[in-house]
Amino acid sequence: MSRTLILFWLSLLMLVLVLAVTNCNPKANTNSIEMKFIHIPAGTFTMGSPLDEQERIESEIQHTVTFSKPFLIQTTEVTQAQWRQVMEANPSYNSSCGDDCPVEKVSWNDAQDFIHRLNQKEGTNAYRLPTEAEWEYAARAESTSAFCNGSITKIDCELDPNLDQVGWYCGNMNNRTQPVGKKKPNAWGLYDMHGNVWEWVQDWYGPYETGKVTDPIGPVSGQGKVYRGGGPGMFTRFCRSANRLSAAQDYRFMHLGFRLAKNE
Repeated sequence: MSRTLILFWLSLLMLVLVLAVTNCNPKANTNSIEMKFIHIPAGTFTMGSPLDEQERIESEIQHTVTFSKPFLIQTTEVTQAQWRQVMEANPSYNSSCGDDCPVEKVSWNDAQDFIHRLNQKEGTNAYRLPTEAEWEYAARAESTSAFCNGSITKIDCELDPNLDQVGWYCGNMNNRTQPVGKKKPNAWGLYDMHGNVWEWVQDWYGPYETGKVTDPIGPVSGQGKVYRGGGPGMFTRFCRSANRLSAAQDYRFMHLGFRLAKNE
C-alpha cells in the first residue's frame, strides 16, 4: 500500500474519531456574553417526590412528564457580570462577591426584562425562563433521589455529604452566595441546581396536573410565580430537586436569581 493511501486512510480514521467524540460530548452553546447552554434531550421522567422522601411537602405529588422536543438550559445561574452587560447596573445584595457570582435580588419581572433585552441584543426570541417541569427534569438529570447525586442524609444545617458535593446551603456557607460552577455538576453538566441562589421559573404556582402530561406549562394564572433550588442560609430540604416555593412577580429578595432556557 502506498504512503499516500496510508495517509488518506489515517486521515479518514481521525475524522471519524473526531466526529464520534463530538457527538458523544456536544460542546456547550455559548452566546455573546459568555452564557453557556447545554442540550437537554427530549424524554420522560417522574416529577415530584415519593411519599417516603425525607422532608418532602404535600404539593410535590408525583406524576409522569414527557418532553416532546429537546431544549437548551444554562449551565450556571446568570452571573453578575452577565446581568451587568445587558442591564448595566448590578442589583445583587452580595455584589462584593464578584463577577462570577450569581446575580440576585431580582424579581420575576426583572428577569423578564433581562430576557427581553438579551433577545434584542442577540437578534432572537429564543431565550426564556425554563418551565417548572423543565427545571426539575434538568436538575434531576435522570436521577430519582432528593439530590442529583443521592438522598438526604442530614437535616437542617447539618453537613450533608451528598448535598455538600453539589450545592451551597446553610451547612457549608456563611449565608453568602459563591462563584458559580465551583461544586460538582450533575450528570448533564449543570452546576448549582441545588443551592447558591434560588431560581425563578416561568410557571404560576398551583397544583400539578394529574396523570401523564406532555410539555406542561403550569396553571394559566395564580398568585405567585414558582422559584426553585434553594439558596444561602437554607436547610437541606429546600435544596431538593422536587422542592417548590412561590412569590409575587415583583418580589425581590437577596439570594433570589435565575438561569435561562433557550429554544433550539
